Amino acid sequence: MLPFNRYTFAIASLIVIGNCTSAVAQLEFEAAPINYSDSTPTDSVTQLQKQLDEGKLELEYDEKNGYLPALLDALKIPYSSQMLVFSKTSLQLRRITPKKPRALYFNDDTYVGFVQGGDVIEISTADPQLGGVFYSLDTTKVDRPQLVRDQGQCITCHASSRTEGVPGHLMRSVFVDRSGQPHYGSGTYTTKQSSPFDKRFGAWYVSGTHGDMRHMGNVISPKNVRLDSLDRESGANLTDISDLVDTTPYLEETSDLVALMVLAHQLELHNLLTRGNFEARNALHYNTVMNKALEREDDYISDSTHRRVASVGDKIVACMLFADEFQLTSPIQGASSFREDFESSGQRDSKGRSLRDFDLQYRIFKYPCSYLIYSEAFDALPEIMKDYVSKRLIEVLQSPPEDDEFKNLTKSDRRNILEILSETKPTLFAKSVD
Repeated sequence: MLPFNRYTFAIASLIVIGNCTSAVAQLEFEAAPINYSDSTPTDSVTQLQKQLDEGKLELEYDEKNGYLPALLDALKIPYSSQMLVFSKTSLQLRRITPKKPRALYFNDDTYVGFVQGGDVIEISTADPQLGGVFYSLDTTKVDRPQLVRDQGQCITCHASSRTEGVPGHLMRSVFVDRSGQPHYGSGTYTTKQSSPFDKRFGAWYVSGTHGDMRHMGNVISPKNVRLDSLDRESGANLTDISDLVDTTPYLEETSDLVALMVLAHQLELHNLLTRGNFEARNALHYNTVMNKALEREDDYISDSTHRRVASVGDKIVACMLFADEFQLTSPIQGASSFREDFESSGQRDSKGRSLRDFDLQYRIFKYPCSYLIYSEAFDALPEIMKDYVSKRLIEVLQSPPEDDEFKNLTKSDRRNILEILSETKPTLFAKSVD
């Protein structure tokens, strides 16, 4: 097996090697109290490797797709989440072209990348305490498959302004030529939930309909093209991409539009949750040092510590409640079973409502509060951060729409979300009580 540090798993469609400087300050995470590289992850990949080591699970090798189907099954990642990206922007770039795109699959915390003829399957998770952690699985059939953790190559660019300055993930939109080579001079766009639709999905295949809206997907770009001169029509509203790419080597025939929309939100919020985790732990660590130096009580929390928590906590709440979400001007619909698979795993209240229910007419979700509120990453937030986020979240939901900046949430939205959370996440309300 070739050393994994020759590879970097990019959930993005662009990683800018050698240009990872940050407008967002990168937090110190290699020293105490984070100790990123020296800490043992507790994520789903680590748990899977433990099962393999103990002989409780085996990964079946498929003659067509190698370990990929078994790996996805073991990690509980639906095949319908498949998305295809064709830019030469990972370090297995020589194998990636518009005719042989990289396939990405995901669930709520884990991402898997597959390249035709690749030396490794690329795996990444949002670890509850460490944020993005990166692994590889050799594609060669062996008796004991090993999920190998990256030793630092990936976070060279997976810990920058694009990931909130912490180990994380990002999604990018770029212009590319017929070989998959990006036109960097034409511009690139980081995709978040606030991103305009017309700046999304450059170098991604997109299966699904979206009415009068237009994206950058499914299109090869001439050199020096700009956003306003890109011909989008040929790539619009495609439910069948077989004329663009041979999908028979993949598990699905689609690159689902709804999955792409969900991914943009999920990556952004996971990065913010990691930032919140690290910020709180670093602030408390410094607070402890200062308490000792100034001979204050051990449990004294300084105003600066509270301000650091509030600064990131407010961003988490805004993302969770989709405050800056791009408003759809046409309905969207995917082309796989992703919508059904995603909704079916939701926690539901006594009225059958779930935060995983889609809207897709004017916004992504029917009840705009993130499903990641049930995630391990949210539950693992340090108490001071979780308390702040929980209290602020409930405060917003209990306020009239005209009294805050969350104009996207109607009175009905707030009531519905409160009712759902009161049944499916009752611990949240305990945190909101002083």
